[in-house]
Amino acid sequence: MKSFLSKIHKIDDQMLDTYISYWTPYKVPKKTTLTSPGQTERYIYFVLEGIQKSYYLNESKEHITFFAYAPSFSGVLESFFTQTPSRYYLETITDSAFLRIPYEKHEQLMQDYREIETLFRKATEQFLAGVIQRHHELMAFDIETRFKTFAKRSPHLFNMISQNDLASYLRIDSTNFSKLINKVHI
Repeated sequence: MKSFLSKIHKIDDQMLDTYISYWTPYKVPKKTTLTSPGQTERYIYFVLEGIQKSYYLNESKEHITFFAYAPSFSGVLESFFTQTPSRYYLETITDSAFLRIPYEKHEQLMQDYREIETLFRKATEQFLAGVIQRHHELMAFDIETRFKTFAKRSPHLFNMISQNDLASYLRIDSTNFSKLINKVHI
Protein backbone atom coordinates (compact mmCIF):
# COMPACT_ATOMS: atom_id res chain seq x y z
CA MET A 1 0.00 0.00 0.00
CA LYS A 2 2.82 2.37 0.86
CA SER A 3 4.42 1.90 -2.55
CA PHE A 4 1.06 2.36 -4.30
CA LEU A 5 0.30 5.61 -2.45
CA SER A 6 3.83 6.94 -2.95
CA LYS A 7 3.41 6.63 -6.71
CA ILE A 8 0.36 8.90 -6.52
CA HIS A 9 2.01 11.56 -4.36
CA LYS A 10 5.23 11.33 -2.37
CA ILE A 11 4.83 12.33 1.26
CA ASP A 12 6.92 12.02 4.41
CA ASP A 13 7.44 8.34 5.32
CA GLN A 14 6.54 8.83 8.98
CA MET A 15 3.31 10.62 8.06
CA LEU A 16 2.44 7.91 5.55
CA ASP A 17 3.20 5.17 8.09
CA THR A 18 0.92 6.91 10.60
CA TYR A 19 -1.87 7.13 8.02
CA ILE A 20 -1.51 3.49 6.95
CA SER A 21 -1.52 2.34 10.60
CA TYR A 22 -5.24 3.23 10.78
CA TRP A 23 -6.18 0.84 7.98
CA THR A 24 -7.33 -2.55 9.30
CA PRO A 25 -7.38 -5.97 7.59
CA TYR A 26 -10.71 -7.24 6.31
CA LYS A 27 -11.45 -10.51 4.45
CA VAL A 28 -14.66 -11.70 2.81
CA PRO A 29 -15.62 -14.68 0.64
CA LYS A 30 -16.63 -14.45 -2.98
CA LYS A 31 -20.13 -13.22 -3.83
CA THR A 32 -20.28 -11.02 -0.72
CA THR A 33 -22.22 -7.79 -1.13
CA LEU A 34 -20.20 -5.09 0.63
CA THR A 35 -22.50 -2.19 -0.28
CA SER A 36 -26.08 -2.06 -1.58
CA PRO A 37 -28.15 0.76 -3.06
CA GLY A 38 -29.46 3.00 -0.30
CA GLN A 39 -26.56 2.25 2.05
CA THR A 40 -23.93 4.90 2.67
CA GLU A 41 -20.40 3.63 2.07
CA ARG A 42 -18.68 3.72 5.46
CA TYR A 43 -15.27 2.43 4.32
CA ILE A 44 -12.75 2.90 1.59
CA TYR A 45 -10.93 -0.31 0.77
CA PHE A 46 -7.45 -1.02 -0.49
CA VAL A 47 -7.44 -4.35 -2.35
CA LEU A 48 -4.73 -6.82 -1.33
CA GLU A 49 -6.26 -9.89 -3.00
CA GLY A 50 -9.31 -10.68 -5.06
CA ILE A 51 -11.60 -8.94 -7.52
CA GLN A 52 -14.71 -6.88 -6.92
CA LYS A 53 -17.32 -5.32 -9.16
CA SER A 54 -19.59 -2.35 -8.80
CA TYR A 55 -22.88 -2.47 -10.65
CA TYR A 56 -26.44 -1.27 -10.75
CA LEU A 57 -29.58 -3.12 -11.74
CA ASN A 58 -31.92 -1.94 -14.47
CA GLU A 59 -34.88 -4.19 -15.27
CA SER A 60 -33.13 -6.98 -13.30
CA LYS A 61 -30.04 -6.76 -15.53
CA GLU A 62 -26.59 -6.02 -14.08
CA HIS A 63 -24.73 -3.07 -15.56
CA ILE A 64 -21.13 -3.19 -14.33
CA THR A 65 -19.46 0.17 -13.82
CA PHE A 66 -16.02 -0.94 -12.63
CA PHE A 67 -13.79 -3.76 -11.43
CA ALA A 68 -11.28 -3.41 -8.62
CA TYR A 69 -8.29 -5.67 -7.95
CA ALA A 70 -4.89 -5.45 -6.29
CA PRO A 71 -3.34 -2.99 -5.92
CA SER A 72 -6.12 -0.42 -6.05
CA PHE A 73 -8.85 1.23 -4.08
CA SER A 74 -12.32 -0.25 -3.95
CA GLY A 75 -15.67 0.84 -2.61
CA VAL A 76 -18.51 2.97 -3.85
CA LEU A 77 -16.28 6.02 -3.81
CA GLU A 78 -18.84 8.72 -4.56
CA SER A 79 -20.94 7.46 -1.64
CA PHE A 80 -17.87 7.30 0.60
CA PHE A 81 -16.56 10.78 -0.21
CA THR A 82 -19.97 12.51 -0.11
CA GLN A 83 -21.47 10.32 2.63
CA THR A 84 -24.67 9.96 0.63
CA PRO A 85 -26.59 6.75 -0.13
CA SER A 86 -25.09 4.54 -2.78
CA ARG A 87 -26.87 3.93 -6.05
CA TYR A 88 -24.73 0.86 -6.75
CA TYR A 89 -23.80 -2.54 -5.44
CA LEU A 90 -20.25 -3.48 -4.53
CA GLU A 91 -19.75 -7.24 -4.62
CA THR A 92 -16.77 -9.55 -4.44
CA ILE A 93 -16.25 -11.76 -7.49
CA THR A 94 -13.58 -13.81 -5.70
CA ASP A 95 -12.48 -14.24 -2.11
CA SER A 96 -11.07 -10.84 -1.24
CA ALA A 97 -8.65 -9.38 1.29
CA PHE A 98 -8.47 -5.67 1.97
CA LEU A 99 -7.19 -3.00 4.20
CA ARG A 100 -9.97 -0.58 5.04
CA ILE A 101 -10.47 2.67 6.89
CA PRO A 102 -13.74 4.19 8.11
CA TYR A 103 -14.88 7.52 6.73
CA GLU A 104 -14.59 9.40 10.05
CA LYS A 105 -10.94 8.39 10.60
CA HIS A 106 -10.01 9.06 6.96
CA GLU A 107 -11.62 12.50 7.12
CA GLN A 108 -9.89 13.31 10.41
CA LEU A 109 -6.49 12.32 9.03
CA MET A 110 -7.03 14.44 5.92
CA GLN A 111 -7.83 17.41 8.16
CA ASP A 112 -4.84 16.75 10.39
CA TYR A 113 -2.34 16.20 7.56
CA ARG A 114 -2.45 18.46 4.53
CA GLU A 115 -0.23 16.03 2.61
CA ILE A 116 -2.77 13.20 3.07
CA GLU A 117 -5.46 15.50 1.68
CA THR A 118 -3.20 16.32 -1.28
CA LEU A 119 -2.56 12.61 -1.84
CA PHE A 120 -6.30 11.91 -2.05
CA ARG A 121 -6.97 14.93 -4.22
CA LYS A 122 -4.43 13.57 -6.69
CA ALA A 123 -5.88 10.04 -6.42
CA THR A 124 -9.34 11.50 -7.09
CA GLU A 125 -8.00 13.40 -10.10
CA GLN A 126 -6.56 10.15 -11.51
CA PHE A 127 -9.85 8.36 -10.86
CA LEU A 128 -11.80 11.14 -12.58
CA ALA A 129 -9.49 11.04 -15.60
CA GLY A 130 -10.14 7.29 -15.86
CA VAL A 131 -13.91 7.78 -15.61
CA ILE A 132 -13.82 10.44 -18.33
CA GLN A 133 -11.75 8.14 -20.57
CA ARG A 134 -14.20 5.27 -19.99
CA HIS A 135 -17.15 7.58 -20.72
CA HIS A 136 -15.48 8.65 -23.97
CA GLU A 137 -14.88 5.03 -24.99
CA LEU A 138 -18.51 4.05 -24.28
CA MET A 139 -19.88 7.06 -26.16
CA ALA A 140 -17.51 7.24 -29.12
CA PHE A 141 -16.26 3.70 -29.84
CA ASP A 142 -18.10 0.91 -31.61
CA ILE A 143 -18.18 -2.47 -29.85
CA GLU A 144 -15.12 -3.87 -31.61
CA THR A 145 -13.02 -0.79 -30.80
CA ARG A 146 -14.19 -0.92 -27.14
CA PHE A 147 -13.25 -4.60 -27.01
CA LYS A 148 -9.82 -4.08 -28.60
CA THR A 149 -9.05 -1.06 -26.40
CA PHE A 150 -9.94 -3.01 -23.28
CA ALA A 151 -7.99 -6.08 -24.46
CA LYS A 152 -4.90 -3.94 -25.02
CA ARG A 153 -5.20 -2.14 -21.65
CA SER A 154 -6.23 -5.11 -19.46
CA PRO A 155 -5.59 -8.46 -21.18
CA HIS A 156 -5.06 -10.21 -17.84
CA LEU A 157 -8.72 -9.66 -16.89
CA PHE A 158 -9.92 -12.06 -19.58
CA ASN A 159 -8.57 -14.92 -17.43
CA MET A 160 -9.87 -13.50 -14.15
CA ILE A 161 -13.42 -12.29 -14.84
CA SER A 162 -16.36 -14.07 -16.47
CA GLN A 163 -17.23 -13.23 -20.06
CA ASN A 164 -20.71 -12.13 -18.97
CA ASP A 165 -19.26 -9.61 -16.52
CA LEU A 166 -16.75 -8.33 -19.09
CA ALA A 167 -19.52 -8.00 -21.69
CA SER A 168 -21.64 -6.01 -19.23
CA TYR A 169 -18.73 -3.73 -18.37
CA LEU A 170 -18.00 -3.07 -22.05
CA ARG A 171 -21.71 -2.68 -22.91
CA ILE A 172 -21.53 -5.47 -25.46
CA ASP A 173 -24.22 -8.12 -25.90
CA SER A 174 -22.95 -11.55 -24.73
CA THR A 175 -23.33 -13.07 -28.22
CA ASN A 176 -21.30 -10.29 -29.83
CA PHE A 177 -18.71 -10.56 -27.04
CA SER A 178 -18.27 -14.29 -27.81
CA LYS A 179 -17.77 -13.49 -31.48
CA LEU A 180 -15.17 -10.86 -30.62
CA ILE A 181 -13.31 -13.28 -28.30
CA ASN A 182 -12.95 -15.67 -31.25
CA LYS A 183 -12.08 -12.92 -33.74
CA VAL A 184 -9.69 -10.60 -31.91
CA HIS A 185 -6.25 -11.77 -30.85
CA ILE A 186 -5.68 -11.02 -27.16
